[in-house]
Amino acid sequence: MISFKKLLLFVAFAFLAIVTYAQNKQGIYVDASGVIRWEKDNKEAAFFGTNYTAPFAYGNRAILRMGQTAEQAIKDDVYHFSRLGLDAFRVHVWDQEISDAQGNLINNEHLRLFDFLIAELKKRKIKTLVTPIAFWGNGYPEKDENTGSFSSKYGKHNALINEDAFKAQENYLKQFFKHKNPYTGLTYQEDVDIIAAEVNNEPQHSGSKERTTEYINRMVVAIKSAGWTKPIFYNISESPKYADAVVKANVQGHSFQWYPTGLVAGHTLKGNYLPNVAKYKIPFDSIPAFKNRAKAVYEFDAGDVMAPIMYPAMARSFRAAGFQWATQFAYDPMATAYANTEYQTHYLNLAYTPSKAISLLIASKIFHKIGRLDTLNSGDSFGPFKIDYKTSLSEMNTDDEFYYSNSTESKLSNPKKLKHIAGVGSSKIVKYDGTGAYFLDQIEAGVWRLEVMPDAILIRDPFGKASPKREVTRINWANLPMDISLPDLGADFSVTGLNQGNSFSSKGEKGSFKISPGTYLLVRKSIKTKVNAKSIYQNIALGEFVAPKSSTENVFVKNQALTTISENIAFNVNAEIVGLNANDSAFVQLNNSSNQWKNIPLTKVKEYQYSASIPSDVVKSGLLKYQIIVHKANGEYFSFPANVKGNPYAWDKLETESYQTYVAGKNALFEIFNAGLDGSTINVYNPDWENNKVEYNSGENSSHLNLKLSMNQPKNNLLLGFQYYFADKMAGRIREIDDLKTLVIKVRANVENTKVKIGLIDADAHFFSAEILANKDFQLIELPLNQLKSDAQLLLPRPYPGFLPLYYKPTSQSLFKLKNTEKLEVTFGYGQLTKPTSIEIESIYIK
Repeated sequence: MISFKKLLLFVAFAFLAIVTYAQNKQGIYVDASGVIRWEKDNKEAAFFGTNYTAPFAYGNRAILRMGQTAEQAIKDDVYHFSRLGLDAFRVHVWDQEISDAQGNLINNEHLRLFDFLIAELKKRKIKTLVTPIAFWGNGYPEKDENTGSFSSKYGKHNALINEDAFKAQENYLKQFFKHKNPYTGLTYQEDVDIIAAEVNNEPQHSGSKERTTEYINRMVVAIKSAGWTKPIFYNISESPKYADAVVKANVQGHSFQWYPTGLVAGHTLKGNYLPNVAKYKIPFDSIPAFKNRAKAVYEFDAGDVMAPIMYPAMARSFRAAGFQWATQFAYDPMATAYANTEYQTHYLNLAYTPSKAISLLIASKIFHKIGRLDTLNSGDSFGPFKIDYKTSLSEMNTDDEFYYSNSTESKLSNPKKLKHIAGVGSSKIVKYDGTGAYFLDQIEAGVWRLEVMPDAILIRDPFGKASPKREVTRINWANLPMDISLPDLGADFSVTGLNQGNSFSSKGEKGSFKISPGTYLLVRKSIKTKVNAKSIYQNIALGEFVAPKSSTENVFVKNQALTTISENIAFNVNAEIVGLNANDSAFVQLNNSSNQWKNIPLTKVKEYQYSASIPSDVVKSGLLKYQIIVHKANGEYFSFPANVKGNPYAWDKLETESYQTYVAGKNALFEIFNAGLDGSTINVYNPDWENNKVEYNSGENSSHLNLKLSMNQPKNNLLLGFQYYFADKMAGRIREIDDLKTLVIKVRANVENTKVKIGLIDADAHFFSAEILANKDFQLIELPLNQLKSDAQLLLPRPYPGFLPLYYKPTSQSLFKLKNTEKLEVTFGYGQLTKPTSIEIESIYIK
């Protein structure tokens, strides 16, 4: 007869076995059709999130230079991941920083911080795809160090073909996957929140295809020898010519990337780039074995684009293509996001880019709610989602969730059933002039948590030259009015601070109250609740709050002067001003080509936004120059754009920089492209950089530059050309647009009768073009606008990977309207060119 003690022991072990089995069933597997499924219920899985590099390389060094610990930075940023609803994390581990030349794992600070990050993600229930080999040096944007690692010794090229490099990687992978995380007490195999592995980052294969297959299989064997049983992915998009060799390997899935607007333009890309993300076309479906492989996007981003509409559109295209994992590259650590120095071409952080961050939240919802391979979601509105380029808005609107990346006028689906709100700006439910993001979540009936981030004001182009000394976004903690119209809260509710140090307590009067950054508990009148700052809700404690401190209080003015305006027509000078207090003032001091001077006060339109109406009587043909001058209450003056401190009326004041706008006389030409002035921001299409050239030279007039495009080894119908965004130039002459009828280009070619296509792209991505013939002498070639025909535009900057579509043409039809156009496209290289061919363009205008 079994003793009671033994019976208890048996039950305890049985219970432990059941728990262990349940835990082991929290992972994923790839079925015979290449679908990622949950082990617990066999349902399809989907994961959406970001890459983040704080434990390694420049990201780690930059955080430490800011005087912050890497641990605190990681905690702060992972909290924001959770706020944005992300459930996926991936980064290429810098093997260069945690290995030696023989592939031995070095248990150092970088590996410890990676483990710390994994543990913090685990607390928030965020899943990890681990990529143990990056090959990359640890320098960018600084110089690489010689770390003595196998990747440093062999380099990416040799690492994929050299036998000794193979052995070093095998050794490294065995040790890496046997390594136990000191913060979780688990190996990466044992940790159920690490769900898959990707062998390496962006392998660029060369040599024999057999060697490629051998390499992958050997790395897979090394990983599995450490006890790994989870899915293994291998990149197929970086070396598409080796796709058949990659597919032959013993892996369960393949990884892809998407950079649909290229990388490192050096400036913000303006215009409608939704065509660049309309579709993700996979070219490997013709390989039989590929159809049975899972698909993951390890990195994606619309480089150099600030518009908060790209991520939702990309998420939709990913789902249509069958992807089940997608992670953006890369989330900026909050500690360094003020300057965007880590990756100049990427910029994403909840505190510093609130609209883009909320659009990532919406993209995550799209990725989880739209079915895999669902292609029925075209158009700007699909299901509960909306993407609107013209209002810079992405939105989700359901009975219980409402999210918006910018102010919206959308009617609520069902206000009485709402449970979650997140946004920037104002809506039918929240009125707020602040520029930071905010979150409203129903904790229980009549009880809501409000989180308000500080205001973020973009003061410089975030994609320009990067430097820790160059602030691009300023943070301001302001106390601003907020109106909330939630049926569940009613018109009278209490507002109580939750986060540490926040002792705020007030009543919402008819839904209105003033609020500073922080977290708050909103409770309907007559409701009693036990909810407090320590209460847990959806992976966060209610009192948690993370935000950067206010930036310096120095005043700063941001103004984009209109390029050209019409004579004798009043216009507005609009500016964003940070650091202007209640008793300070600002004004526009201008002088025109008749040397008239005038001071015009700037009046506040909304928080940070000011406007001055310039009367028509000073808008004279010629050049209008102006400065924006801030007069502080203490008597100090600051003049912009030079940001010079000093009395602007002092007798010894030196001449400083001015904003300037050209004033066009009646019937003046409307120049949309000037090679000398605009050439630095064109998007070039050049499929043969080795033989083609793009340069600037002086032509007939030495004071004017020409854009010269040259094909030195032309191939049949291999084009060369460019696009240019000119909509900014149109804003000041909109009243004349209907009088403009003819497109004119000043152009010449080195070969007689060179065919050139020129056209205009509108805000809805419709392209209207015509062909001309350029000859050896400069000519003014005129094209009536009514002769432009609907055509397919180039997708520029060229999307990467290069197998993605090159052209885009909307399925809908549209009539040409000049006032709706925003880009110019010029190409040549049509037909069978038999000798080197070039064209030179001085200017393009409309008359």
